[in-house]
Amino acid sequence: MTTAMSKNSRRVRMIASSPSLLVGFTRFFDLAIILLAGWLAYVLRHDSLVLPAPYVAAMLVAAAVAANAFQFAGLYRFNELERIGSQLGRLAIGWTAVSLALLAISFFSKTSEDYSRIWVGIWLISSFLMLGGFRMALAWRIQTWKISGVLARNVVVVGAGLQGERLIRHIEEHRAELGINVLAVFTLNPGAGRKEVFGIPVRGGIKDLLLFVRNNTVQEIMVALPWSKEEEIAAVLNQLREAPIDVSLAPEPLGYRLMERRVRHLGDLPMTVVQEPPLSGWNYIIKALEDRILSALIIIAISPLLITLAILIRLDSPGPAIFRQQRYGFNNNVFTVYKFRSMRNDAGDARGGAQATKGDARITRIGAFIRKTSLDELPQLFNVLKGDMSLVGPRPHAVAHNEEYAELIDHYLSRHKVKPGITGWAQIHGLRGETDTNEKMEMRVQYDLYYIDNWSLWLDIRIILRTLLVGFVNENAY
Repeated sequence: MTTAMSKNSRRVRMIASSPSLLVGFTRFFDLAIILLAGWLAYVLRHDSLVLPAPYVAAMLVAAAVAANAFQFAGLYRFNELERIGSQLGRLAIGWTAVSLALLAISFFSKTSEDYSRIWVGIWLISSFLMLGGFRMALAWRIQTWKISGVLARNVVVVGAGLQGERLIRHIEEHRAELGINVLAVFTLNPGAGRKEVFGIPVRGGIKDLLLFVRNNTVQEIMVALPWSKEEEIAAVLNQLREAPIDVSLAPEPLGYRLMERRVRHLGDLPMTVVQEPPLSGWNYIIKALEDRILSALIIIAISPLLITLAILIRLDSPGPAIFRQQRYGFNNNVFTVYKFRSMRNDAGDARGGAQATKGDARITRIGAFIRKTSLDELPQLFNVLKGDMSLVGPRPHAVAHNEEYAELIDHYLSRHKVKPGITGWAQIHGLRGETDTNEKMEMRVQYDLYYIDNWSLWLDIRIILRTLLVGFVNENAY
């Protein structure tokens, strides 16, 4: 009995401490849940255990689509598995994409009539609930494994010099998230006399390491030697071939400044990607769909308000209801932004050189109201629909201001790595209205750059909701 429990414990430890195995099991259970939910939905709807061929085919197609959608949604990133909120948010995005894809496939293949709509509804809803339950249970299980030490990977480090110190310091500073225990340090010069590195004992040379690995549970050997010592590294790696565990090579000092960068391959040569567009691939598609669909729906919903405001502006002062101004947008390209006219028609400035100030005589009666409530920005929904802007992003500044601040503020033009937005991270934190000092603009830029570096669909939703709740009226807008 004890032996059997010991074997089970070793199996659990092997699975839990191996990121690839744990992610692999997660993929398997995701697909199994989708198939199981489809079968249970059929049993519930038709009171039969045997599924017709079309239903089996639909479930297999769903599993295949889900495997790809979940990968793109980031549901199989090992470091994300224990984060319940992140998992549920990504799952909602991924499963919505799967559901829409299935509806599109059934429509274009003209097979929608082959399936019970009640079965489809039960299947899609129960799949989401079961997948969500599984992800919550998995996150809880990973957290308990971390607390008990089951998830920890035991490693040893080769190198007691500066490279080894840097690696061990990094591991100790991030122990909670990495789940790594450094058991011992080994060196190429065992006679040098060093006994420990940051409290971790130095236990000899490479031969001692191989003996240590045989007699202890070790999942990985990390070689932390200067890359300039090519011959020594090659010799060490050759000696470590007989060790039946992972062997990795720690980076040079620059590598610690390029953490979490993506690696791509140039043929067989690994290349570290140090910079890439913040929105690319599926993120670009998701953002584009978000902008087009939501802007169209909002325009339809508020069309009576748009017409009413246009009439009031025309009645309040002579001139067109829409004011056009040149702004800098994505990739520093100039585009025409639309706003409801809030100033006298003869006081407009196409380059935006003179900002509105408190008590500005150029502002009309209705203009003061729509500026205070940000209703003057609503026509920019048509800019979003055209593709010049996004619903959420850094606010586009007038040409004159853009050129001025680009010379004064570091990384100012980095704001243009994404499309400008109607609302943004800076605006919901109260940074809007007049920017009469460089410090105010610098603060805006910092918030904009944070948004660009941390974009997610969930962040966009948070910004939109906060804009709807508290973002329209602001004391700095005049």
